[in-house]
Amino acid sequence: MDDRDPVRLNLLPKLVIALLIILIVAGAVWHGITVDTIERLWHDLVERPSSTMRFRFILQPLMAAIAAAQAGIRDARAHRSPYLERILHSRRERVGLLNEGLNKTARIILLGIVMDVIYQALVLKTFYPNEAVAIALLLAFVPYLILRGLVLRVWRARASTRPAP
Repeated sequence: MDDRDPVRLNLLPKLVIALLIILIVAGAVWHGITVDTIERLWHDLVERPSSTMRFRFILQPLMAAIAAAQAGIRDARAHRSPYLERILHSRRERVGLLNEGLNKTARIILLGIVMDVIYQALVLKTFYPNEAVAIALLLAFVPYLILRGLVLRVWRARASTRPAP
């Protein structure tokens, strides 16, 4: 990726970003931002993996890992630096890299939001929009950020230990 051809967001990631913003604002308006709200958020996050629909704690990171593996291998073949490192250290590439990541994970994030809405309706009997956002991002985008660079490093290490043809 270079500055002359920046990665643009597709329609689905734009819709997902709009949905995330709407949910964050709705959560702030509905439930406010207080210490009690933040404590409830952390309590609910800790409780979720041991309750109904826990399969999503495997499904979403697995889907993110598949997307990250494909992108990490492409990065290794193109001799790029690790993804998260480039985001943190390259101002010129940052927006394009984040757009690229959102293009790859938008469906996973949307799936996470839908699954969390279902979970909250079944288990909590209410809706906390900010929790849906937090879970979706923690299970989809964060693993992608981390695993893409790990895949690149593993791919390079594996390639360097192969004998030359």
